[in-house]
Amino acid sequence: MSTTQQGTHSLAFRVMRLCKPSFHVEPPFRLDPADLFVGEDIFDDPLAAANLPPLLSSQLTKSMDSSDLTYSNRFLLHHPSDAMGFSGLLLLPQSFGAIYLGETFCSYISINNNSNFEVRDIIIKAEIQTERQRILLLDTSKSPVESVRAGGRYDFIVEHDVKELGAHTLVCTALYNDNDGERKYLPQFFKFVVANPLSVRTKVRTVKETTYLEACIENHTKSNLYMDQVEFEPAPHWSATVLKADELHPVDNSSTGEIFKPPILIRSGGGIHNYLYQLKLASPDSAQMKVEGTNILGKLQITWRTNLGEPGRLQTQQILGTPISCKEIELQILEIPSLINLDKSFLVLPQVEAFGSTDFHLSLIATKLGVQRISGITVSDTKEKKTYDPLPDVEIFVESD
Repeated sequence: MSTTQQGTHSLAFRVMRLCKPSFHVEPPFRLDPADLFVGEDIFDDPLAAANLPPLLSSQLTKSMDSSDLTYSNRFLLHHPSDAMGFSGLLLLPQSFGAIYLGETFCSYISINNNSNFEVRDIIIKAEIQTERQRILLLDTSKSPVESVRAGGRYDFIVEHDVKELGAHTLVCTALYNDNDGERKYLPQFFKFVVANPLSVRTKVRTVKETTYLEACIENHTKSNLYMDQVEFEPAPHWSATVLKADELHPVDNSSTGEIFKPPILIRSGGGIHNYLYQLKLASPDSAQMKVEGTNILGKLQITWRTNLGEPGRLQTQQILGTPISCKEIELQILEIPSLINLDKSFLVLPQVEAFGSTDFHLSLIATKLGVQRISGITVSDTKEKKTYDPLPDVEIFVESD
């Protein structure tokens, strides 16, 4: 949409969005000649399926005359691909069309001289205005265009990486000398709206020392999206591996073993695809992070292409996991004997972590057979008379001699 201020101007801006063309599709009404004479079930006979199509084709070829201006054969299927309706033509964009977050807005701008005289000393500016900022795309103040002859034009191309949603305005201005030497100012405004191409929903589950992140990506555009890359960038102290249904073992997220990975198709109008990542604490000093209580896991980097290769790229905000409690002391069992006998002592080695560790041994005796539970082991500070959280319950199996 273009708007300009009232007044007579020698110059005028014309703007066309530069993007990949689209296929020109003509809804076809075409048929196979065999359907006019025989039913579809006749081709179940191998003899008819082998001989009938060539016979019909030869008869139609004889009846077709290139000088026939009635186009009597225009409804016939000359090739199976004719049923798709592709005319073989590509259609250039007729308007700005749908513009999505993460794309690169590229525009071809032409300033035309519609008068009968030459226009001189033209200063051209082009900028994008959003609700929060103004981005300058072109400024010829330091090197003005010397002149544009009558009926001539001056062309240029601007690009802008779309990083905001909502209303955008492409502002094109020209300051120039008219035929009578008067200095004139021409502003023109081209408005468009940026929409969100996809949504990302995440779920976080923690199982013991392992965290699982599920990301569901939904396509909100009117065209298919081919996901080139959906990579999770873990926060410090975390390592990430991607889990796939067709693989027995996790694949390192930063692995570059495959030279080419086929893109994943997410269909238009609500298609979805799920990704699963396994996260583990990678730093040996993870106790420090646990005490600080941070729960930032990382963020997703998403890149895609449309049907004809238009690229797009988005980055999510930081994904938060389960809040980590600030424990001063944490108890953890390091080793349990594989064989435990009734009424015989066995050792359990707990570890105390609080910016350091101390190992000590506990001698326990099992008094019952079968599956038993060890519970109630706590650590107390005799000076401060403070008791810390107990050791998580552990199950053991007790056997007889």
